[in-house]
Amino acid sequence: MRATTIHAPFDMRVEDVPEPVVQLPTDAVVRVLRACICGSDLWAYRGEAARQAGQRIGHEFLGVVEETGSEVGTLRRGDLVVAPFMWSDGTCEYCREGLTTSCVHGGFWGSVGYDGGQGEAVRVPFADGTLVKLPKEAAADDHLLTSLLTLSDVLGTGHHAAVGAGVRPGSTVAVVGDGAVGLCGVLAAKRLGAERIIALGRHEVRTEIARRFGATDVVASRGEEAVAAVRELTRGQGAHCVIEAVGTEQSMSTAVHITRDGGSIGYVGVPHGSGTGLDLSVMFDRNIALRGGVAPVRAYIPDLLPDVLDGTIDSSPVFDMTVDIEGVPDGYKAMDERTALKVLVTNG
Repeated sequence: MRATTIHAPFDMRVEDVPEPVVQLPTDAVVRVLRACICGSDLWAYRGEAARQAGQRIGHEFLGVVEETGSEVGTLRRGDLVVAPFMWSDGTCEYCREGLTTSCVHGGFWGSVGYDGGQGEAVRVPFADGTLVKLPKEAAADDHLLTSLLTLSDVLGTGHHAAVGAGVRPGSTVAVVGDGAVGLCGVLAAKRLGAERIIALGRHEVRTEIARRFGATDVVASRGEEAVAAVRELTRGQGAHCVIEAVGTEQSMSTAVHITRDGGSIGYVGVPHGSGTGLDLSVMFDRNIALRGGVAPVRAYIPDLLPDVLDGTIDSSPVFDMTVDIEGVPDGYKAMDERTALKVLVTNG
């Protein structure tokens, strides 16, 4: 089969690799219909996250079950499924508590020795605990498939940030970051009943999507100017709930300084750079709570899925470029150069 591999910074290749097969009785093999490129993939692409030469990549996909191991009980050949960005057994203590990203048997697609989502097929460990079955008829609806794909990561991650920030009906929310996760954070905040949503971003195309998703205000500045603008919009107080969806020192510092006293920050931006911008004395003095981290999207999919299926949530606008599997390297280049927000990969 064809699959994307990374060999060095900026060296992405689509190569012939062995077809996946069931290796353990809890495995399934999924033929990928839709995958995508994540902003976090760019850290490997740029050489800021170590990878072995030839390692697979990609962690967001949906597709059709081709084969199952003898102990897989909830899935059968032909089922349409979506995979969260980490696999999990569904039975350990962490999984039972809803923290599937801490599963004692869990792992990340594209790890050494495992398939990545940016390929034609994937061996899925612990298929019963990992995969979520979708209505078969969705396979014939291209728009719906695209929206369903966001359940694998960005929609659930945006939701995790909103939950961590304590978004509730009537609250004022500020979202730091205009990438796909930040935009899904806007969507999640709207879904959870936020009355006012302030999107921080300087890219007009992206902030227009934020408005479509429910943003009531846009702040197109950074650093101290952004803090001043949010304060002005909130009578000098700041937002009750802040979603941090970037992960840099500046973005976290901005998040802290636009949070209202007694408010909360939900952080899901993968940390990178020289620090986190956290001043614990400021957070202590102002009773600011911080909660977030790696989103356990497998636990959120059952809650979010009905709203995606009935059209209450349509997160498909976060995809603004489409390639086939052979075009994945071009997709990375476009996202790295910020000429694409998020790239959809189609396999038939």
